[in-house]
Amino acid sequence: MAKIMYIEALKSALREEMRKDENVFVMGEDVTRYGFGINRGLVDEFGPERVRNTPISEAAIIGSAVGAALRGMRPVAEIMFVDFIIIGLDQIVNQAAKMSYLSNGELSVPMVIRAPEGTEWFGGGAQHSQTLHSMFMNIPGLKLVIPSDPYDAKGLLKSSIRDNNPVIFFEHKQLYTQKGEVPKEEYTIPLGKAAVKKEGKDLTLVATSWMVKHSLEAAEDLKSKISIEVIDPRTLVPLDKDTIINSVKKTGRLLVVDESPISGGIQGEIVTVAMQEAFWNMESPPRKIGSLNTPIPFAESLEKEVIPTKEKIKEEILTMFSD
Repeated sequence: MAKIMYIEALKSALREEMRKDENVFVMGEDVTRYGFGINRGLVDEFGPERVRNTPISEAAIIGSAVGAALRGMRPVAEIMFVDFIIIGLDQIVNQAAKMSYLSNGELSVPMVIRAPEGTEWFGGGAQHSQTLHSMFMNIPGLKLVIPSDPYDAKGLLKSSIRDNNPVIFFEHKQLYTQKGEVPKEEYTIPLGKAAVKKEGKDLTLVATSWMVKHSLEAAEDLKSKISIEVIDPRTLVPLDKDTIINSVKKTGRLLVVDESPISGGIQGEIVTVAMQEAFWNMESPPRKIGSLNTPIPFAESLEKEVIPTKEKIKEEILTMFSD
């Protein structure tokens, strides 16, 4: 095991998969030398044909990746900020997600779109700090991956690259410098398998991405009063419903935390799943936490008022046990 940063885990996954399969290549804005540094050094080993800088056109990046995937390649397309993935929605929604269905399974689109998202980084404001993963849950044909630590980031990215379906791989920017233990030997993590990050018996706390860290810290702060089980879905599509349901049946309570806006997000979907399958096991109504339904402010002080925090999670948990 080696303790490395999230960003290094992603780079390690890319390097291993590019060595393993010559059809894997990277494309995007500033992927050779600059950007967030995840691809740094890859061009020196694999050359500019497999680490390709592109124009500043998200529609062109994603559209080209779809075409390459249809021709048997396995592109990993980087969108510098998830906010600008919207420019390539037609290519994602009407092309990548639909090709297998429209061809009766004769065509596949084995591509990955890496999309940094989220707040709490540098005051990116309303157009560089959004959390958009929930909106893609309404697009059949896509797989959605959202790792919360270096171990998961590497294992899930390797599995995503090998998958024969289009995958959007969401990376919270705040996680890039977080460190964690990663095996030196090769490993993968199957898509659709949640992780129980902390076991407990009084409350099931389902959290995604950067919110997993906040939730684990909240659980630690409250451990003398409440035994909290923290579950990380790891992937939103496919969603590991069984792990969540079994936990809720054990604890009798559910809180879901995600940074996407509170209305229409993954939080409500998980609450619905639990209500349908574990309603009679619940001792109190399930709760959910998300960002306010407002654009993300530029000022750091205001940003923290909009998004979920450890203190907000603790406050909600204590409220659940005071009812």
